[in-house]
Amino acid sequence: MFRLLTGLLLLTGVLTAQAQAPSAAQENRNSISVAEYDLGDTAFRDPRTGTVSEVRAVVHYPRHLTGRAPLIVMAHGSWWACDRMDAATWPCPSGSRPFPSHRGYDYLGAALAARGFVVASISVDGINQTSFDYGDRARLVNEHLRLWQQLAAGRGGALAARLVDGSGYPVAPRLAGHVDMTRVGTLGHSRGGKGVMWQASDKHRGEWPAGVRVRAVLALAPVKFDDPEGDNSDTLVTRIPFAVVTGGCDGAVREAGQEYLDDVAGKNRATDYSVSLHDANHNFFNTTWTPPFLFGEDDSTCPDRQVTPDRQQDALSAYATAFFGSQLQGERDGLAVLTGVQPLPGGPSTTRVVPAVR
Repeated sequence: MFRLLTGLLLLTGVLTAQAQAPSAAQENRNSISVAEYDLGDTAFRDPRTGTVSEVRAVVHYPRHLTGRAPLIVMAHGSWWACDRMDAATWPCPSGSRPFPSHRGYDYLGAALAARGFVVASISVDGINQTSFDYGDRARLVNEHLRLWQQLAAGRGGALAARLVDGSGYPVAPRLAGHVDMTRVGTLGHSRGGKGVMWQASDKHRGEWPAGVRVRAVLALAPVKFDDPEGDNSDTLVTRIPFAVVTGGCDGAVREAGQEYLDDVAGKNRATDYSVSLHDANHNFFNTTWTPPFLFGEDDSTCPDRQVTPDRQQDALSAYATAFFGSQLQGERDGLAVLTGVQPLPGGPSTTRVVPAVR
C-alpha cells in the first residue's frame, strides 16, 4: 500500500516467454569469475557507535576486464547472524558459524557481472546480532568502499592479499586499475535497503570515502520509518537517482518502501523509479532466506498466487540490470524496463517514475 502521488504509473501484464529478459541461469557463466575476501569477524569497529562487524564479501566480476568497470556493493538485511537460532553473541559462539546471507544474491551478482559490473555482496551478520543502528549499516558499506578505493587506485591495502579465488589465489592484480570508483552503485535488501538510502542521503554523502562517487542506489523491499517521526533527513536522497523494488505479497515490510519516492516528489534533482511486483514476497529475493535453505521461510501474504523463487529472482535481475545499466553505463535500452514499456518476468507489476525537477 503506497501513495501514488506524482509520476508515471504503468500497469504491466504477465510477460510472454518471448519477451522475457534472460535469467541469471541463462547468462554466459563462462564470462564471469567469482572471488571472496574475509578480513575476520571483528575487522571493523564503527568509529561512531563502536559496533564490531566482519569485513567479508563475495565478488562477481567479468572474467576479461577491459577498461574500468563500475562497482556495485550489495548489503543484505536482518536475519539470523549465526547458523544456530539460539546464538546471541558476535562473533558466533563455539559450534556455530556465521550465516551466509550475503551469498543469497549470487544469482544477481552473476547477472550483473555478465553485463560488465564488478559486484561485491557484503556480510552484515555482526550488525544483525548487536545493532539496530542504520548508520552502522551505512558506515560498513563505506568501509568496503574505502578498501575498494585503495585497490582501484593501486595502493594495495587489505584486499591486495585477501581477495582470492576458490583456490586461494590472489585476484587483486586482475582488478587493480579496472574498477571505476567514480561510478558506484549500491543495493540493499530490507534493513539493508534503508542502510543504502542512509549512506547515499544528502545528509550523509559527506561521509563517503575520498574519491568515491555513488551514482545509483537500489532499495530492495526496504524498511521505511523515520526516527524521529516526520524527519526523513537521514534517508532523503535528492541528488542521485535511486530505484525501489517492492513486493505486493511481502509479509515482512509490505510496500512501505514506496514512500521513499513520495519523500522526493518535487525535490529530486534526478529521475527516480520504482516497481511493485504484485505477487512477490520478501524473502525469495535472497536464496538463503528461501526454503529449503536453513531457516528459510515463505512470508507471502498471498500464497495462492505467490510466484516461484526463480521467477521472482528473474524479475529482480531484469530490473536491477536495467537500472544500473542505465545509470552507470549509459544504456538507454534499460529505460523501457524502468518505465514499464517492457514488462518484467514473474507476473504483473506496477512501475512508477518520479521525474527530476527542472
